[in-house]
Parts: sequence; C-alpha cells; structure tokens
Amino acid sequence: MVGRTVRGLVPVLLVAGALTGCSPESGDGTGPGAKPGGGAAAKSAAGKTAAKGGTVGGAGSGCELRVTFDVAKGWKAQAVAVESGSPVDAALGTQGPVSMACEIDAKPAGHIGFLRVWQGDGKGGTPRQVLEDFVAADENASRTAYTRTTVGKLSVTEVAYTVHSKIMEESREARAFAVATPDGPVVVHLGGLDSQEHRAMLPAFELAKRSLRLG
Repeated sequence: MVGRTVRGLVPVLLVAGALTGCSPESGDGTGPGAKPGGGAAAKSAAGKTAAKGGTVGGAGSGCELRVTFDVAKGWKAQAVAVESGSPVDAALGTQGPVSMACEIDAKPAGHIGFLRVWQGDGKGGTPRQVLEDFVAADENASRTAYTRTTVGKLSVTEVAYTVHSKIMEESREARAFAVATPDGPVVVHLGGLDSQEHRAMLPAFELAKRSLRLG
C-alpha cells in the first residue's frame, strides 16, 4: 500500500484538531473542565475488544513499524512519511518526542476517527515519560490519568485525557498508550470526531493494545 506525506494529511489533521481526544473517571467529557472517561458508557466500551480484521506493523501490512498489533475489521492502514526539513511536516507530523508513522482510518468501518502510530528515536525515555511529553505538546490537553499494564512481556503505559477545542467550545476525549522498543518509543493514539465517536472506537483501541508485540 502506498504511503503519503504528512502534507497530504493537512485537511484531515486540521479538522481533527478543530473538532478533537479516557480513563475510568466520571464525567461526560463535554466541558473544558470535564474528566476523561465518559462514565459508565466509556467504561463499558473500554472493556470490549473489536473483531480482528488484520494485523499492522509487518511487511505488506500497510505500515512497517517497530511493533505489530491487530486492527479492527474494516479499518484501513496507511503509512505516513514526515519529510525532513518541511515546516508543515514538523508542525503536524511531530508531537513531543515522536513523529507520525502510520494512520489507521476508521471510516471504512463506519466511524469518524483514526488510530495513529507515532515513533521516536532511542532517546525517548520510559513509556510514561514519552506519554507525558506527548500530551504536554498539546496545549489544549487536560485531565490526564495514567495507568500501567503488562501485555505479554511488554510494559505498556496508557493515558486518558481530554482535549478542548476553542473553535467548537467543547472538550473531547482522547487516549494513547506507549511502549519502549530497542529502536525507540512507540505511541498509539486514538482521538475521534467527538467523545461519542471516540467511545465507539475504544474496542479497536483495546484490540490494538491487547495484541501488541514487538515487530
């Protein structure tokens, strides 16, 4: 599958930034001070895994990554290249210590959102440090909640938070997890058009996390 540059994603990324964003905390995620998680609805969604539609990360999977994981049925993966020396790519394709490497589109499965995979160099630090820097790079992020789990032999750190859109005057939920690899950290992030879409896509996020393994 042919990849594309971050510049080709500009319209999508700008819309996501204008519209975008869970943790087991209460709150409906609809105000600037809202807590991530969305209460019972998000708890229920976060506990489910989507049906597997394929695997991403290996050769021929759409994105060659440092990790591999299962993707939900109908979701479509495409590699993303951050062009060296491009101010546009640097601004949109880099967040904190990591750069975008893959975008997995939920639209073919009937949702509006993406799983995006970001990778950093070998100096990225621990998964918790990487996630803290990743979230801190978004000035509209707040209400963070971190958890740590083990997937196989991998130590995985997850963050749930909200992102406030000044344009839409509302906050939406976001979630990401990070893992360290011999070549540097990897972050997998799930946003969404709004909190409702985000929660509907949480089973795909859980599928990716629970099937995570080094590439």
